[in-house]
Parts: sequence; C-alpha cells; structure tokens
Amino acid sequence: MTLSLTFHGAVGTVTGSCFRIRTGDGDLLIDCGLFQGTKTVKELNYRPFPFKPSAVKAVLLTHAHIDHSGLLPKLVRQGFKGRVHATAGTADLLAYMLPDSGYIQETEVERLNRRNRQRGRPAVEPIYTQADAQAAIRHLHAVDYGEWVTVLRGIRARFWPAGHILGSASVELEVTRGGTAETILFSGDLGPGGKSFHADAEGPPRPDWMVLETTYGNRERVEVGEAERQALLRDEVRGALAAGGPLLIPAFAVERTQELLYDLHRLFDGGEIPLVDVFLDSPLADSLTGVFRRHLADLGTGDDPFARPNLHRVRSVAESQRLNAIKGGAIIMAASGMCDAGRIRHHLKNHLWSPEATVLLVGYQAPGTLGHLLQQGAASVRIHGEEIAVRARIRSLDVYSGHADRSGLLSWVTARQGVGRGLFLVHGEEDACAGLRDALVRRGWDPALIRLPELDEVADLTAPAPARAPATAEGGPPRLEPQAVSAGRDWHNRYAAFLLDLHRALDAAPDDAARDALLRGVGDRLPQATGRTAE
Repeated sequence: MTLSLTFHGAVGTVTGSCFRIRTGDGDLLIDCGLFQGTKTVKELNYRPFPFKPSAVKAVLLTHAHIDHSGLLPKLVRQGFKGRVHATAGTADLLAYMLPDSGYIQETEVERLNRRNRQRGRPAVEPIYTQADAQAAIRHLHAVDYGEWVTVLRGIRARFWPAGHILGSASVELEVTRGGTAETILFSGDLGPGGKSFHADAEGPPRPDWMVLETTYGNRERVEVGEAERQALLRDEVRGALAAGGPLLIPAFAVERTQELLYDLHRLFDGGEIPLVDVFLDSPLADSLTGVFRRHLADLGTGDDPFARPNLHRVRSVAESQRLNAIKGGAIIMAASGMCDAGRIRHHLKNHLWSPEATVLLVGYQAPGTLGHLLQQGAASVRIHGEEIAVRARIRSLDVYSGHADRSGLLSWVTARQGVGRGLFLVHGEEDACAGLRDALVRRGWDPALIRLPELDEVADLTAPAPARAPATAEGGPPRLEPQAVSAGRDWHNRYAAFLLDLHRALDAAPDDAARDALLRGVGDRLPQATGRTAE
C-alpha cells in the first residue's frame, strides 16, 4: 500500500497549514490553510494547488483559523467532492469565517484592480468568493472528540482536544495495511494550558509518526494565571488612557477577541479600570462571539462576559468610519490580529501618527506583516499605498498566546511517550523548529528520528524512519525555495522601505537642486527601460 506524507504548507513558516496523506485509494488532507506573511509567500494562495483537488477524498481540519482552513473554498471550487471532517465548534466558527474570508478576497482584489487599471496592469481574480465559501461550508461534517470516523478505506480518524481555540483538535489517523495498524498524530496548534475557555491539550500515547507544531519551539514565556493576565491588561489600559488617545487593539476575530472581552469584563466589574466605551469593530468577531455565547455551557465562564452596556458592536462601514472622531477615552478592537487586512488598517491609518494613541499587539505577528513591522519599531509604514509616520505608543502583551511555548510543547510530547518511527517539526519559523529539535535531542531523542521538512517535500511513511524526497509526489519542484518561505522580509517589503527612505531623503535635502541630483543618481543606477514615464 502506498503511504506518503507531503508538506504543502506550514514548513519554514507558521501559516498555510496543509499536509497530504497519499494512499493507493486516494488522498487525504490535514488542513487546507491560507498563507500569510510576505507578499511572496501570500502569492502561493493564487497559484494552482500542487495536487489534484479531485483526487482528495476527505479533509480533516484541526481548527478554524484561516491559516488552517482558508483555502477550503478554493479546493471545493477546483473539484473537491468529499467531506470536511471537523469538530462541532470548528464547523460553527467556519460558518462565519469562510464567507468573511471570501468577502475579504473580493474587496482586496477590487481595490487592487482599481490600482492596476490606473497603472495599465491586467486585472486579477480573487482567490475565491463568498459564494465559493458557502459551497465549502456544505461539505462540513461535525464529529465529536474521541469518536472514530472512517475517512478512507483502511483509514479512520479520531479528534483530541488541543486547547488552542474553540473546537481545536489534534488529529489521530489509524492506517491499516496488510492487517497491521499504525498511527499518525497531527498535533494541530497546541494551547498553553490554563486558558479561560478550554481544557488542556490531550492526545494518544506513542504514535508511530508525529507531526508537531513549533510556533514557540525556541521560546519560553512566563506562565501567568488568569488574575495575573488581567492585571497586565489592566496596566496597559490604564497607560493608554493616561496617554490621552484611544487604545487600538488589533485582535484575531476568533478566541483572542473573546478572551479580551472576558478579561475587560472582569476588570470593569472589579473597578480595576475606568468604565470606558469598548467598540468591537468587526462584524466577524461579533458573529463569532455569538458562537462562543452558544457554547457558554461548555466554556464554563459563568455569567455572560459578552453583554455589557459599554460594549458597542460596530457592524456597518458608516459606523466604523464614525469612530474616526474618537480622540481618547475609548478602546477600539478590530481585526485582523496581524494588521494585514480588515478595519484595523483604517484605524491605524487614522491614529498611528498621533503620540497620544496606543496600539496594543496581543498576538503572534508573522514576519512581513504590518503588525510585525510595528512590533519591530518601524518609524513609518505604508497603508493603502500611503506613508504613515509611527508616533503612537506601540505595546505588546504576550500573555494571550494560543500556543504552547517550548516547555509546553516538550511536556505534551513527553506525555505522548515518544514516537515509534519519526517526528516531523512544522508550523514554525526556522529558528523555532531548530530550537525545539535541539531541546528534544538534549532530552535524549535520536536526531535520526527528527526531521524539519521543506515546502512540498514528500516523506515515505513505509520507511523505518523519516526520509527526504525532494520533489512532490507528482514529480514537480517545490513552489518556493526554503529561503523564500522563511525570509522575514521579501522584495516587496524592501521596496516599501526604499520608498519611505527615499521620501525622507528628499524631505531632508537642502534644496530642489539636491533633490534633483538625488533622483538622477538613483535613476542612473536603474536598467534602461523601453519607455519612460513622462516627467
């Protein structure tokens, strides 16, 4: 029986999760996620899949985050006919998240095509539409934790709590070949433990093969309980209000928004922070908060933390635009968490230049994203093609992560009692993967059992240990070289930085003659073009 595993995403980077199990009876996908990060990496979303969607018989989703689920509508549009197995929580979230993602694809491409028309460039098509997303939702099949479900002849799957977000799971596959069963465990994204809404991550003992996330594989975080976490948020809110401007919180619509609302609810009720207005400026986050409310009995939060008189749900664009008039004494939460799309970019454009404003980053910021640039101390950034000076207070609070740190990952692996044949480290930047590998080796793991795969690499699961096959199962080359996948910045980022530096140099020049000389010097270094823009 043919049995291979191909890594079509989340290798060398934390996004684009997509792992393909290939058998003689067809293909299975574990996740089908959207790439995020640099434009070079994001362009993979527009390319054809490196496999035939019609050959995929089923998909198993670890959770609803778009970097794990966001290409499902494209998969369906291009010929996938099977079931998408997921927990009930994941299915409930995706009913809102996938159409919202389709809307973003349409609106972002519409804005891009307006610029392309002005520049004489060809129009591009969205990755998928809202209608494609609705079609994908009809393929969802909800399963319970601990329930075995047959997904292909000779293969059944079981979902284990992962403690990451609502509905998140590790996926255990049991493959029977020649009367012998072997197991493959995909960790999915593992939670840190002690979350307000979830039990800690679990999993089966000693799988034959394991695919393990390493988002924080080289980092330790100070463990904080709920009260300590809320105290840290209290201090940030107080500092932002004292600065005199609004507090902007870019927040992921699922889980992070609800955790923040929960903690703010406790701080307001306890008199720890002034009773200021909180504007939830994200229709998606508002809808997903409704999903959390329906799961409150399972979440164990007691009273409803999502219903307060000072919490205002902003749905329409006109309502969102009216928030521009707010100068201080309020909290504005909007998606996306990495500042790469959505309404938060408009609020940043409106407030980043103000020293009184505060931006509080409360989640992982992938290299190349606007959030990462702000976190790294950029003096100015480009938003919607415009240069914006960064004078606002940029703060980070790393206590809301949905990911286990290095110690948490090692504890979870230790509880699995090792692996029978091999471990693949994924869903992490190069340093994070290498850091966790080294930590495992220090704990006595055989280095020969650990592999850090590259994009579109194939592993032969009939082999006794992890083995590299450099081409895809269809014989094609990897879509991107490893250095392009893992690069923190690409030429798009460098181009934007160059434009900002050029503007600053022109502003600093003593007179027009110096500015003209500077531009001519730059122009003289460019290759001769076939046609020049009119001066």
